Amino acid sequence: MKKSFGFLLAAAAMVVASLDVKAQAPSADIPADMNALMSKYTCIACHRPNQRLVGPAYADVAKKKYSNEEIVNLIYNPVPSHWPGYPPMMPMKQVPKEDAMKLAVWINSLDGSPAKKSTTTKKTSTSKTTKTTKKTT
Repeated sequence: MKKSFGFLLAAAAMVVASLDVKAQAPSADIPADMNALMSKYTCIACHRPNQRLVGPAYADVAKKKYSNEEIVNLIYNPVPSHWPGYPPMMPMKQVPKEDAMKLAVWINSLDGSPAKKSTTTKKTSTSKTTKTTKKTT
């Protein structure tokens, strides 16, 4: 009986917190299309553009200079060790890749500097060697 009451109480608290979060969601600093995606996939319940909530502020995520592809991967496969001091994020596998990429591009735009390129970039090396010989007489 105690367990079921505790579960019921926790569920009620989550519903109230969810309603409260939606009521306080500052949508003025979130573009309408991003606000719609973040509401649809419940990102807004834990994240804000410039405010720490349950999860880090998106501006703080942008400061880590993840590529857009890395952010998409972290949406699907969160790495709690990247964010010590925060509760682990649930994998958000229900988010279609196209929407996850839109969110990632927007998140990276919050830093004000360009995101690093894809992690699959090639490194090329162009080194020139010259051989010098000395004549001895």
